[in-house]
Amino acid sequence: MSTLYIVATPIGNLKDITLRALHIFEEVDLILCEDTRVTKKLLSRYNIKTPTQSYHQHSKLKKINYILNLLKQSKSLALVSDSGTPGISDPGNKLINHLAKSLPDLKIVPIPGPNAAVTAASISGFPMNKFVFMGFPPHKKGRQKFFKEVAESKYPVIIYESPYRILKTLKELGQKEIVVGRELTKKFETIYRDKAEEIIKQIKPKGEFVIVINKP
Repeated sequence: MSTLYIVATPIGNLKDITLRALHIFEEVDLILCEDTRVTKKLLSRYNIKTPTQSYHQHSKLKKINYILNLLKQSKSLALVSDSGTPGISDPGNKLINHLAKSLPDLKIVPIPGPNAAVTAASISGFPMNKFVFMGFPPHKKGRQKFFKEVAESKYPVIIYESPYRILKTLKELGQKEIVVGRELTKKFETIYRDKAEEIIKQIKPKGEFVIVINKP
């Protein structure tokens, strides 16, 4: 039976990879990567020489059919994103859905590990027994509706943001009590706790950001 492993990889610090993930990387026939250059840095760190192929949001049907044919040949594959858990704010979920429908007998195995949203939730200090994850805010269309949903949520909300729009997003959040994780697990990791309007005065708009917004 063919197997597809969904493997979580570090969100920054390469030491956060699990022993099970390393074992899977060594055992599979091929590793599907969002960006092969990023994944090869991790594989090189642990001297893993398994072949890699790209699969990302711009991959065409031809690539999906190629993956499907490998699985039909009983190959074992691992799917990774550039960081964190595949299928969370990346195109992995679309591939998984397509393969699961095309190959009902396909064994899909999760290899859990790092996730930026959960990492930020764990240090927030907010009541996180229930929360809403909303990914990246829209750049333009739907942005107003997005932040209206954030404002009206009965539960804490977690979102991601890029360095190019972090200040704009913090302005949208205004007086909301938030925790911002910048470059989580990396060398310049910084945690900010305050109202959004105060964090704007402190924050460096560089790196990747996770924002946890407390409920009203």
